[in-house]
Amino acid sequence: MDSDSPLDALWQEYGRTFRDWDDLTLARWLAQTLGQLQGRVWRLSHPLVGAYRLAAQVAHEKQIWFKRLATPPAGYAESPCCRAPFLPLLTRDVRTEGLVCQHCNEILVPFEEIPVECRAELEAWAQQYEPIHAVAHWDDRQRKRSGNYDAAYEAAAESAEQLLAVGGRQLAPKLLDFYAAVIWEDQDECLEVRPEDVRT
Repeated sequence: MDSDSPLDALWQEYGRTFRDWDDLTLARWLAQTLGQLQGRVWRLSHPLVGAYRLAAQVAHEKQIWFKRLATPPAGYAESPCCRAPFLPLLTRDVRTEGLVCQHCNEILVPFEEIPVECRAELEAWAQQYEPIHAVAHWDDRQRKRSGNYDAAYEAAAESAEQLLAVGGRQLAPKLLDFYAAVIWEDQDECLEVRPEDVRT
């Protein structure tokens, strides 16, 4: 949210709506929205998730969850990082970043603490994704060695679309056995993969 890009500036404009709300209204809206999110896997790009993330960032700054102004739905545990309700984000960086908190953007669940029933599949998926994503960051030597960097980049983007879909369709739902709701990353900006490119 600190970036000067036009898109980030637009999101900052959207977030001002939540800054105008009093603390109690914001807390109640967050709790009600968590109830709507509960029991499902959500794309990061979903409009409801986007609105929730904006409100959650404002709530984190105002320490809304510390004030205990509203009670989240019973299925949500308390996050160890910021005491907000437990709402994890699954990303391609799960092996290094674990599951990320949607309230404070810190590591919510380190990889080694992800339930063992899910860990092996997540690790294999992330390992498969790493070299594909790395194509976007090849240096000049690697690009020349590929013979046709544009073709390699396009192939990597197509593979990323497929792997992101696997993450949303197969892996994230398994996490619902342990968490009230799960959000999954459905884009890869480095490879220019947009949410609409990822079909589940």
